[in-house]
Amino acid sequence: MSTKPSVLFVCVHNAGRSQMAQGFLTHLAGDAIEVRSAGSAPGDALNPAAVQAMAEVGIDITSQAPKILTPDAVETSTVVITMGCGDACPYFPGVDYRDWKLEDPAGKGVEAVRPIRDEIRTRIENLVAELIPA
Repeated sequence: MSTKPSVLFVCVHNAGRSQMAQGFLTHLAGDAIEVRSAGSAPGDALNPAAVQAMAEVGIDITSQAPKILTPDAVETSTVVITMGCGDACPYFPGVDYRDWKLEDPAGKGVEAVRPIRDEIRTRIENLVAELIPA
């Protein structure tokens, strides 16, 4: 059994917040943490403003795509982080559930997405420090 932590980011459309979080965590933690994201009602494509905001900080998330949330994805995660969108995740004992209240970037321009991106980065930096002690 792997001791590598696994983090699952969940939001409704899996097109903005959760994708930015996945991009930051992959960028900052490398392969030290397994990183996934999913949505309860995945969108058709990534939010273009989220893609642009991440590109501005040197992180390309264009290879990611919205995915459906499955009970297996939740059960096999160390930490499940919902992105302030009221998602109901299946409950499994031993999984650490957290809710990050973040503004929804859907329908917003890149100027409005930048502060959301920056808040996500700060939270991800704290999460990395917690999950991968120095």
